[in-house]
Amino acid sequence: MPTPSMEDYIEQIYMLIEDKGYARVSDIAEALAVHPSSVTKMVQKLDKDEYLIYEKYRGLILTAKGQKIGKRLVYRHELLEQLLRIIGVDEENIYEDVEGIEHHLSWNSIDRIGDLVQYFEENEARVEALRATQRKSEQ
Repeated sequence: MPTPSMEDYIEQIYMLIEDKGYARVSDIAEALAVHPSSVTKMVQKLDKDEYLIYEKYRGLILTAKGQKIGKRLVYRHELLEQLLRIIGVDEENIYEDVEGIEHHLSWNSIDRIGDLVQYFEENEARVEALRATQRKSEQ
C-alpha cells in the first residue's frame, strides 16, 4: 500500500492525466508545490513500485495498478469534500480540511462515509433537518 505522500503524487498524476492527457514532472511539481527534483525522486520510487512507468525526458504513464489506486484516491477526496459541504463546512476550509484528514481514514470508514453522503443526497429533507439542528445549536 502506498504511503500518504505516494498517495498525494498518484492522485495528482491521475488528475493531470484525466484533465490534460499527460502529466509532466513540472506539472506535478507545480500542482503539489514541491521542487521538480522531489517529483523526480518520487516518480522513480512509484516506477519501482509499479504504480507508473517513467522514462526520463519522455514522461510517465500510470500502470493499471496506479490507475486503479488513482481513481480510488480521487473518489476519496471528492467524497470527503461532498460530506463537508453537506454538513455545512465553510467552502474556504474544505480543501485544507480534506487534505488534513484523507490519509487518516481507513477504506472501511470511507465506505461508511459514502453511505452517509448517499443517505443525505437521497432526500433533501434530511439535509434541511441537519441545517435546522445547526441553526438551533448556534442560537
